[in-house]
Amino acid sequence: MTLEELLEQFDEVLDSGIKIPGKRTVVDIEKLRAVVDDIRLNIPSEIKQARGIVADRTEIITTAKREADGIIRNADERAKQMVAEQEIVKLAQEKATEIIANAQAKSREMRKAAQEFVDDLMKRADEGLTANLGEIRKTRAALHNQTPLAKD
Repeated sequence: MTLEELLEQFDEVLDSGIKIPGKRTVVDIEKLRAVVDDIRLNIPSEIKQARGIVADRTEIITTAKREADGIIRNADERAKQMVAEQEIVKLAQEKATEIIANAQAKSREMRKAAQEFVDDLMKRADEGLTANLGEIRKTRAALHNQTPLAKD
């Protein structure tokens, strides 16, 4: 019998009692004791069931909390990893930009140095050619100014 059924029997024993004036009832004490004894015998199984349910509930809640903590911990780690990856990408992009800027600056310097070198080389060649042209013109003029050689 379940605890509910035994309590129902208890109510029936009380209801079957003889009512006397003054809000009192005479009940069969033996029947009442038998029901109380049955209740005592059945309470432990009901309590065991209740304790088992409470223990299961506690275990389920504990497991759920543990799993939730694990999920949160994994999510935090993944978020930190993603932030770290983004930082690495950002640093790599900054470094690439810096390398490109340095390479462009060196390229400009090298072009400028090459242009200056070529300009200087051409200037010296121009000056040298101008000087040589001047010498050629002087020599030619000198040749023209000399008296012609006599023919034999």
